[in-house]
Amino acid sequence: MKPKRIAVIATIYRYLSHAQHMVDRFLVGYPHEGRWHRPNAQIVSLYVDQRPEGDQSGDRAREFGFTVCPTIAEAVECDVDGVLLIGEHGDYPKNDMSQVLYPRYEFFKECVRVFEEQGRAVPIYNDKHLSYRFEKAREMVDDALRLGFPLLAGSSLPVTWRLPDVELPLDCEIEDALMVGVGGSDPMDYHALEAMQCMVERRRGGEVGVRAVQLIDGEEVWRAGEDGRWSETLLESAISRSDTLCGFSVDDGRPQDLVGSGEIHRLVENPSAYFIEYNDGFRATLLMLNGAVRDYCFAAQVRGEVDPVSTQFFLTPVPNVTYSACLVSKIEEMFMTGRAPYPAERTLLVSGMLESCLTSRAQGHERLETPHLRVEYRAPAEPQHARA
Repeated sequence: MKPKRIAVIATIYRYLSHAQHMVDRFLVGYPHEGRWHRPNAQIVSLYVDQRPEGDQSGDRAREFGFTVCPTIAEAVECDVDGVLLIGEHGDYPKNDMSQVLYPRYEFFKECVRVFEEQGRAVPIYNDKHLSYRFEKAREMVDDALRLGFPLLAGSSLPVTWRLPDVELPLDCEIEDALMVGVGGSDPMDYHALEAMQCMVERRRGGEVGVRAVQLIDGEEVWRAGEDGRWSETLLESAISRSDTLCGFSVDDGRPQDLVGSGEIHRLVENPSAYFIEYNDGFRATLLMLNGAVRDYCFAAQVRGEVDPVSTQFFLTPVPNVTYSACLVSKIEEMFMTGRAPYPAERTLLVSGMLESCLTSRAQGHERLETPHLRVEYRAPAEPQHARA
C-alpha cells in the first residue's frame, strides 16, 4: 500500500516532548507486540509553534526529508491523509485554575478551516484533553461529526499495559470505583481521570455522562473517607498494586498497609479527592496522593465478585517511555483504517470533568451540578490496552 502522508502540528519539538516521542515513532518505528514495527506512513509536513533551546524540528526535517511549514494551513494542505495534533509542552500561560492554555482548539480549527476549503477531511489525533474549556472541546467533537472525519484523542494511560492484565466485562455492574493518581492539577489529574473513565465506562448501560462533581483538599479528604464518601477497602486494593512506595516504614512492606497503619496520612501532605456523580446514579472517586506512591492504580467492586478488581496502569521509565508506543499504535490504526478505535467522547467527557472539578476548587470546594456533561457513548467491546 502507498504510505499514508501525515502532517504534524505541534507546540514544540525537542527531546522528551510529546512531539518527539510520537513523531519519531512514525519516522523510525517502535516496539509492538514483541517486534520492531515500522508504520506504513510518511511524515511530509510539520508546523511547530515554538522553538526553544534544543529544538529538533530542523534537524529531523533534514534527516527525513519533510517540510517545516510557517503556518498550520500550509502543513495541512500538503495532500495529507492524517494529522497529528500535539499541543503539549512549551511556554504557554495559565489561567486562575492553573490550567495551561495550550492552543489545541485553535490548532484544530485551523485544520478544520482547510478541510472546509478543500472539501476533504482526514483523520485527526489530538494529544491529551481536547481543550481546557468544555465548550471548545464540544465544538471540536461536533466539527468531526459534521465533516465526517475520524477523531481520536487522549493520552497513553488507557492503552498502556496493566498490572495485572485486567479489563472489566462490558455491561458489568460496578458498585463502586476508586482511582489513585499523582501529580499536579490539570496535566496529571487529567491522566488519572481518563484512566478511571476508561474502566467505569464499561458499566451496564454504557456511559451517560456526569450529573455533579466536587473537588476537596487536605484533611477534608481523610474525613470524607471516615464518613464513607470513598472506600478505604478500595483504596487498599488499588494501592496494593503500586510498586513505587515513598518512605513507607511498615515492616512487611505491603503497599496496602499504608492505609490500615495510618502511614498514608503522614506521607501525603495535601491530598485531593475528586468526587464524580454520574447521571445513572453511579459514583467514582479519584484520590491524588502525592508523597505516598508514584504511579496510577485503580480498584472497583463489581457485583458478583467477592474481592475488588484492581490494577496498575504501567508507565515504563524515561527515556524510552514505551507506553507512548502503545498510543502510537492506536493512532496508526486510525490512519490506516479510517476508524477511531475508541470514541473521542471519552476525552470530551474527561475534559469537562476536569474543568468542572477545578471550578469546584476555585469556588470553595462546592459541589457543582454539571448538566452540560451529559455525554453519552458506548465503550469499545474489545480491550484496547497493550497485552503481554
